Amino acid sequence: MTMRVTTKSWVDGLLPVRGREAHKGDFGKVLLLCGSVGFTGAAALAARAALRAGSGLIYLGVPERIYPILAVKLDAPMVFPLPDDGFGRLSALGVREILWRLKGCDACLAGPGLGRSEDIRQVIRAVLEHAACPVVLDADGLNAAAGHIDVLRGTSCAAVLTPHEGEFARLGGDLALGRQTAAERMARETGKIVLLKGHRTLITDGETTFENPTGNPGMATGGSGDVLSGILVSLLGQGLPALEAAAAAAYLHGAAGDLCAAEMGEYGLTPGDLIRALPRLLK
Repeated sequence: MTMRVTTKSWVDGLLPVRGREAHKGDFGKVLLLCGSVGFTGAAALAARAALRAGSGLIYLGVPERIYPILAVKLDAPMVFPLPDDGFGRLSALGVREILWRLKGCDACLAGPGLGRSEDIRQVIRAVLEHAACPVVLDADGLNAAAGHIDVLRGTSCAAVLTPHEGEFARLGGDLALGRQTAAERMARETGKIVLLKGHRTLITDGETTFENPTGNPGMATGGSGDVLSGILVSLLGQGLPALEAAAAAAYLHGAAGDLCAAEMGEYGLTPGDLIRALPRLLK
């Protein structure tokens, strides 16, 4: 096993150089499946973070009931409506369109604010089974896989799981083993990258593990994880390998929080502040 602490110089070296003649199609096309009634903020934060992290084209699929809200909240990301289950959540009737859009994308994020239902489990399963691009499972995307770990083991797509400790336990992780050992075991058992959030976030493929040194308690607020997942899907869409993209995203997310805390303190720090700080780290 290899253990590394992520550094700024290492992250800077990973970020792709932008050619003078490049166009928006060169910087990644990403598909986000996020949001439900009462959770429009999760979708907006993830999309804004992906934009600030450098994505060229962002497609955000949301239940049609909340489409008007997100269409007003966001300008650069391309928001489109998907079938609604009648309760403001995605319906499995949208799978065909989701898979059609997925074919043209370089990375996918599924989970923030989706809510929980059998239809959402079907959507997540379809994405994992058919994706040819890397997939980030966060929040309710992880909850959809809880109790169905075979869904993760049986798919060939590169995927990054981003659980906090509660979600990690629901996925079957055993924290009694210690955070590092437990995360590495889950990564080996699923064949996926595990980003275990918390103080000194761990990122592992089961063989190589990165420990993230950035971040502070001011980031412990609703929406912060949505920002992280948006940064991560953006880096994947720009071509970074899954393990490296996850380690770099955790570092940038925490470093943005540290910049904000140094300037305004920890108590009033918001997820929006993290997004606004990102360009200063990506020069």
